Amino acid sequence: MFVSERKVVAVRALFIQHDHVSPAGHIGAQFAARGYDVEELLVVPEHRFHDPGIAVTFPDPTAYDVIVPMGAPWSVYDHETIGAWVLEELTVLRRAHERGVPILGICFGGQALASALGGSVVRADRSEIGWYAVDTDEPGLVESGPWFEWHHDQWVAPPGARVLARTGNAEQAFVMGRSLAVQFHPELTPATLDGWLANGGLAYLEAQGRDVAALVAETAATSVPAQERGRRLVDRFLDQVAFPGAGRA
Repeated sequence: MFVSERKVVAVRALFIQHDHVSPAGHIGAQFAARGYDVEELLVVPEHRFHDPGIAVTFPDPTAYDVIVPMGAPWSVYDHETIGAWVLEELTVLRRAHERGVPILGICFGGQALASALGGSVVRADRSEIGWYAVDTDEPGLVESGPWFEWHHDQWVAPPGARVLARTGNAEQAFVMGRSLAVQFHPELTPATLDGWLANGGLAYLEAQGRDVAALVAETAATSVPAQERGRRLVDRFLDQVAFPGAGRA
């Protein structure tokens, strides 16, 4: 008796990590748990963090099954600072979306997705930093949180996008085709926050009169349930947006 061999084709997820202190963390781990080979592309290495205008070669987005552009301390529209690579990234995201490659955009990544698909990114009336509940139309996809926010920009959603979550200050999630953008940080952990504080975040918050110790304490207290919410968001993105009807891997 002959046993036929089935060729197993790996599924690949590309995380676009814009700076050295924003790892994929438990979000990447959940993709791995769902059977994805997770690759991380570091855009701006540590030694160029304060001078991020570098040339970057992005891979062919159609070589991946999912793309996850992540957060960044810069603004999508700041072409003077990051124009050397952000315009190319927008082209990559646009091509991925047009070719049917699902995208999960996180904070800066969500803003970049909005800009790539015909929306825009503007300065927000006020920054959102800390843990926020969101008003969600689809809690079975994007829960109310609380989610961690750190942004002073906001997107204007692309024409045809379905906006499904918001706070009083900014839209928090939209779906367009097989892609989902979120304004918050589902990947945030206490260690991630420590990295952000050590790389300019502490001075930024102190200049705004923020209570950094309280923020650190609240992050530690809410870390476990927040990570569980982040993992559920990955599952729901894959099952409801990226590959609806495909069945859970």
